[in-house]
Amino acid sequence: MKRSFTVVVERDPESTWLVGEVVELPGCYTQAPDLPSLEANVREAIRAYLAAVEPDEPLPDFVGTWRVEVSV
Repeated sequence: MKRSFTVVVERDPESTWLVGEVVELPGCYTQAPDLPSLEANVREAIRAYLAAVEPDEPLPDFVGTWRVEVSV
């Protein structure tokens, strides 16, 4: 069975590495110096996460993103 996951990618300002967080899997994230490596690491992190959860445990569904402007 295949399932799709949403990954948010940000660049760490200190290390300049890419950080990927899997939205539907709380606490599932990884990092890498480039996108191909990040994709491989994300796939590995997802497999490890799913192997550790109960099979019938419901996972959150991704709804969307917002961009909010705030005066500071």
